[in-house]
Amino acid sequence: MKRIAVLIVSIVMMQQLLLEDAVARPARCVVIGAGMTPYKGKCDFSADDGGGSFSITPVGKPAFGGATQISVAIVSPGVAEVRGLTRDGINSRWGEAKRAKTDPACWVGSDFKICAY
Repeated sequence: MKRIAVLIVSIVMMQQLLLEDAVARPARCVVIGAGMTPYKGKCDFSADDGGGSFSITPVGKPAFGGATQISVAIVSPGVAEVRGLTRDGINSRWGEAKRAKTDPACWVGSDFKICAY
């Protein structure tokens, strides 16, 4: 009986740790892309895993251009795959981005730049 209680407490504590990582945190974002009005302002930052991948959503404005969420998924050190999710649920590929050498909070693609501070 004591082992079961310890197991249950361990599971509950682990769930709390995992949920804390998934909580969005306030940040300041800069999103610049071809054909869109640059976004410079508040956003919610959510770390996706321990490997540096993250997603951002705008705060106080409806979208980054047409995207309501941008995901930056690390594929190798200094390289990420970037996608934007639209209001209609379309997950569009923005393309590959590389971490900026002058500002490691920024990811730069062929026609876009995403920074989260």
